Amino acid sequence: MSDAFTVLWTHDTCRALRRADRVGERPPVAFSGIHSSLPAWTGARAGDEVYALHVNRCEVFVVSRMRVIDMERRECCGTEAVTWEDPAYPGHEAWSMLGAGGCGAAAVHVDATPVRFDVPVPGELLARLMWRNRRGRTRGLKYVADGRLERSISLQGFYRLTPESADELAAVVRDSSECP
Repeated sequence: MSDAFTVLWTHDTCRALRRADRVGERPPVAFSGIHSSLPAWTGARAGDEVYALHVNRCEVFVVSRMRVIDMERRECCGTEAVTWEDPAYPGHEAWSMLGAGGCGAAAVHVDATPVRFDVPVPGELLARLMWRNRRGRTRGLKYVADGRLERSISLQGFYRLTPESADELAAVVRDSSECP
């Protein structure tokens, strides 16, 4: 059975996606790292889903849903860097804003929905979303008030959703694709 995770894309990442005119395009790759600025996709395997979230003015948006294909360096990634000045993943330059230059960045090939900034997570769902750790303990979001996320700290990182929360986020994405 596959799992589902969330990862928070920062304002800088989302601004870079807009500037590079990537809205409406499907990212073929994302990046995992070893530093908190680029969360490690620990525990993710082929077939798992990852919801890239963004918080703007206390509202949470699903930017893209990505299904992990693999976490291997492929031919499409380009030549491996020899010096620190070389680009880490020259074959994915168009998507480098997703973390190609991050500390210990590793390519994660994905099958993704198009990048969008107009798919809000309903406020009532924010209060119900739950994540679980490896020991099976669950937690919800902190700082949710009146359907708004006042602080994004509890979204920062790479976290495994409970199956129920994964189903609810999948419905949000599915419902948004049915709208004109």
